[in-house]
Amino acid sequence: MNKFRQFEVWYIDLNPTIGSEINKIRPCVIISPKELNWLNTLIVAPLTTKGFNSPTRIEFIFNNKTNLVLLDQLRTVDKKRFIRNIGYIQKNTQEKISQILIEMFSL
Repeated sequence: MNKFRQFEVWYIDLNPTIGSEINKIRPCVIISPKELNWLNTLIVAPLTTKGFNSPTRIEFIFNNKTNLVLLDQLRTVDKKRFIRNIGYIQKNTQEKISQILIEMFSL
């Protein structure tokens, strides 16, 4: 079994989807903390090189491309959907992700 770490980026098969859910096999960043690794599912946020800026989308460079992490498209996915680890989010982007999540879920 793979050891998954928060802020790793994996190719994940997000299909099937319904409506406006983001689809395809695409890179996603793991949002779940390591304390949840015992579960068969993890919370992830998809990445895209297209799209629009929003308070819930963080722009950053990954693999020499400008990406957006789509925190407004959080999903809980089974670990069977994980295809391949492709990297890790830099510390400054990790901090931005954490701050936006706190703002999104605070009262």
